[in-house]
Amino acid sequence: MSEWFTEQLAIVPGMRAQISVEKCIASERSEFQKLEVYQTTAMGRMLVLDDVIQCTEFDEQSYHEMICHVPLFSHPNPEKVLIIGGGDGGSVRECLKHKSVKEVHLCEIDRRVVDLCVEHIPSMAAMVKDPRVHCHYEDGAAWAKNHPNTYDVIIVDSSDPIGPAEVLFQFPFYESCCNALTSEGILATQAENFLLHAKIIKELLSFGKKLFPVARYYYTQVPTYPGGMIGFTFFSRKNTQEDLVDKRYAASGLKLEEFRFWSPEFHKKAFTLPGAVMRDFYGA
Repeated sequence: MSEWFTEQLAIVPGMRAQISVEKCIASERSEFQKLEVYQTTAMGRMLVLDDVIQCTEFDEQSYHEMICHVPLFSHPNPEKVLIIGGGDGGSVRECLKHKSVKEVHLCEIDRRVVDLCVEHIPSMAAMVKDPRVHCHYEDGAAWAKNHPNTYDVIIVDSSDPIGPAEVLFQFPFYESCCNALTSEGILATQAENFLLHAKIIKELLSFGKKLFPVARYYYTQVPTYPGGMIGFTFFSRKNTQEDLVDKRYAASGLKLEEFRFWSPEFHKKAFTLPGAVMRDFYGA
């Protein structure tokens, strides 16, 4: 018999999320947080950290494809990528689709997240074992600070700004990421829902505007998350050509059949926001 897993949405007061689950496959407490993996009735397996839903097999690709391929297809030649957080392995899997990528450094503070996902959600995490991937079980903020001028793309695949991930939503971290990028580097970060978390997003954009010539926000649809969508900040150290995504995609050798959600067309349209939101975020 199924029962309901309920998430009380800490950063969305007055709302909660419920997903029908068949059983809990794994449950433990690491040094940093409580970790659980559930078999849901309709969404495949689900990762939960500190009672907060992180991802389900049903819709994780709409998140992982957009957080990864938007910066990767916007860079002229991404070879070295840093993923901060991302212990479920979905972002690693997507980055490795790019033949130009020679190294992916996964910096996840909690080793047990990676271990559990490799064991119980291999559809996301299996590529963590690829020889191009280097896992570092350390604090992501410290790692970025200690590796200046190193990465072509940095992807911050974090949980909400509560607990271990709180530091990843503060200005010193963004400054460290900027310095850790090469001259044409791009930073993409998980940046919440533009309808529910405008205050958080505007603060992140304010950080980016102080550090980067390009500071924008884009979004994707993820039914599992509050409001059915989530967004990302996009910060670039160099202005890029408008048609770079089309050129990069044409040269990549990848086919649309290899993506469930990303496409060149949606990539470009994902930066288009409702008029009131555009004015609020950019003053336009």
